[in-house]
Amino acid sequence: MLNNSQLDLAPITRHLRAMFGSRLLVAAVHHLHVFDQLNSEPLSVAELRNRIGLSERPAMVLFPALCAMQLLAYDADGRLFITELGRYLTTSQTPNLTGYTGLEKDDIGAVEMAVRLKNDGPMDTPEGISFVKEGDAPSPMDDPELSRKFTLGLAGRAKHLSPIVAANLSKREGHLLDVAGGTGYYTYEWLLNNPASTATILDRPAVLSVAAEILDEFSHSDRPGAGSLKERVRLLPGDMLTDELPQTDILLAASLFHDWPTPTCQLLAHRFASALRPGGELWVHDAFLNDALDAPLPVTDYSAQLFWGTKGRCYSRAEYRSWFTEAGLQPTPDNIPTQMDYGLIWARKTT
Repeated sequence: MLNNSQLDLAPITRHLRAMFGSRLLVAAVHHLHVFDQLNSEPLSVAELRNRIGLSERPAMVLFPALCAMQLLAYDADGRLFITELGRYLTTSQTPNLTGYTGLEKDDIGAVEMAVRLKNDGPMDTPEGISFVKEGDAPSPMDDPELSRKFTLGLAGRAKHLSPIVAANLSKREGHLLDVAGGTGYYTYEWLLNNPASTATILDRPAVLSVAAEILDEFSHSDRPGAGSLKERVRLLPGDMLTDELPQTDILLAASLFHDWPTPTCQLLAHRFASALRPGGELWVHDAFLNDALDAPLPVTDYSAQLFWGTKGRCYSRAEYRSWFTEAGLQPTPDNIPTQMDYGLIWARKTT
């Protein structure tokens, strides 16, 4: 059930993420010339990608965003075409707004967005990918200063959302594995709702040092059951991509898959499925594109922000469910909204 007693903070995050959507728009019009390519005829996604030189990930960031802005749409054959509104971004339309949007074409953010779209990321990857591991290199989150800054930066969002998420996760006696659990707020809230259960938070060692501080503060609060949390939580340093994961009844992946490209997401789904005991559940809390990959606008803006700073993007529920199925899990049809443009989906391990 959705907890409606809390104010939804989505307007704040929407304003923040809109900056990245604006960069996409200017890059599309003036650096990639998307509308010029579509001016004479609709094109398939593959054809448009080929003409403007985009690989899969940047295309699946850019095209859904332009559709969500109501500038592009799909025809009955799945081809992209310019909408009536989008026509005002072509020079053949009189009047048009190409000059007006062109006032921002030299903005450093728009120029850099175009570079990242064409390159599928920043040219200098170590400088541009802020918080996710790159190949065999050490994780940036192993740096104590960076890790602390980023983890605490996300703490307010997690503290706000975690009671709502915990209220919607299954209530059962058993074990919760919170992968890349960060501050641990989701785990602590779930344990308060499940007083006979235990949990493990898996993350990088530097992140877990912050989680330990928050756990200490949380356990000293006056909330019923908080005093026993330290005895029921294990902080486990590790790498979710390579280390063996402990067996569990519920695995929570909150704001996790969206940091990674599709092949890594497929790998993670298999690894998470293997960690589940029979009857176990994989829960994902994230912001989802709709299955047509053309909305909603707040999520396409978020996808652009993720594209800017990680190796991932936002995905649709259909994409997640395909990964679950490939991993041998049984997806449920449940689409559970939380707040701040996030929601929950889950799958079950039947054997």
